[in-house]
Amino acid sequence: MNEAIRNLEPNRLWNNFADLNAVPRASRKEEEVIEFMKNFGKNLGLETFEDDVRNVIIRKPATPGMENRKGIVMQSHLDMVHQKNNDTDFDFATQGIEMYVDGDWVRANGTTLGADNGLGVATIMAILESNDISHPTIDALFTIDEETGMTGAIGLKGGILQGEILLNLDTEEDDEIGVGCAGGVDVTASKKYTPMTSAANANAYKITIKGLQGGHSGMEIQLGLGNANKMMNRILTEVKGNCSLSNLLGGSLRNAIPRESNAVVVVDSNNETDFLAGFEIMKNEIKNEFYHIESDIIITTEKVALPETVLSAEDQDKFYKAVYAAHNGVFRMSPDIKDLVETSNNIAKITVNNGSITIECLTRSSVDSSKDNMVNTLTAVFELAGFTVSLSGDYPGWAPNMDSAILKVLDALYEKMNGEKANVAACHAGLECGILGTNYPGMDMISFGPTIKGAHSPDERACISSTQKFWKFVVEILKEIPVK
Repeated sequence: MNEAIRNLEPNRLWNNFADLNAVPRASRKEEEVIEFMKNFGKNLGLETFEDDVRNVIIRKPATPGMENRKGIVMQSHLDMVHQKNNDTDFDFATQGIEMYVDGDWVRANGTTLGADNGLGVATIMAILESNDISHPTIDALFTIDEETGMTGAIGLKGGILQGEILLNLDTEEDDEIGVGCAGGVDVTASKKYTPMTSAANANAYKITIKGLQGGHSGMEIQLGLGNANKMMNRILTEVKGNCSLSNLLGGSLRNAIPRESNAVVVVDSNNETDFLAGFEIMKNEIKNEFYHIESDIIITTEKVALPETVLSAEDQDKFYKAVYAAHNGVFRMSPDIKDLVETSNNIAKITVNNGSITIECLTRSSVDSSKDNMVNTLTAVFELAGFTVSLSGDYPGWAPNMDSAILKVLDALYEKMNGEKANVAACHAGLECGILGTNYPGMDMISFGPTIKGAHSPDERACISSTQKFWKFVVEILKEIPVK
């Protein structure tokens, strides 16, 4: 299946991508891909090493005639989001990603593709192994754990990198030059409850929501895509008078819009007709509301074995109200940059089971004070419902520098090569540039990349013609790096 990928152009880039996708590389489980990347560098005879947190750095000297140019850092992250469709039989820990060509797109068979940020990694690999591409001194920086905590970027100490310019290859529209990004913080609300014994004269039903698009909780939060956790809460609130919640699992990763949710409720036999009627009403309302954007949504209920315990009516009511009141989606648009989301929140994962409720959110903002405002809003809601709120993984945004020398290079070169101006913009995703800038404050930074759609979901796909365009752009950029 992957042989068709290896025949694509630029050949060396796609072959490296296929090699990379044969290696498991989930966030915080990057041991195999770290060894893969170290072996790659050593086999090329290049200086290769790990830092204290296991980022991999490969250093390549300048090609003849380029020694007087500023040194560069080419940077991408090794980890990928592991998501699969509910009906896909796949083990990310042991299997390589199964890819196929679909017209002008490369896709994966029922899983995430790993183009985010695998195409950036493969591009850097192709430059490192080349002997016919002009470039200055390169520090190739392959960071770990970008997708769940950016701990690789956070842990990178100052003084390790020698370059003066950072080329981050993690933007997902080929006509965009990134000059800024949002920061973020993980918000977790948790609460204990005392399980109540299920009624003996009752039946249990499993409610399932699936088939949503999901996607990147930063780059696609403004699209109004369905959030399975919010949808499930609407259904449960509608039927709460006729049933008791036993357990719930919705969503998976903080940086992915939740695509699926499953809940088990216990229904008194005298209330089954009303329960099913209420379920049908809310199911149809949700499907009608999202008809044009979530046409593949599936909402079902079926009888299952009776669980031993349920939530009390009070605990259940407070939980439902907290999720209803907690903000999900765009919180504020930027007043300074047209069409840019400034602040948002993703209610990413909810778990109810064995006496414990956990609600996991990711709040993003390009303005620290607005991020704090969103966090305080969530905290107020959850604490009023009796939850304990904790914050973790706070990382800074990247403030735009419109006087950047490398921006001027890319802006002029893009127009020269494509006959039109690039879209110079900040994005609502969390790029590592802001974090790296804390320990390398003088580094001139820019972000760009090929077009990738549906990142963080099994619908992820990479555009072939865009990747070809991107590759040519990279090669020309390397020739135009300013002199020291």
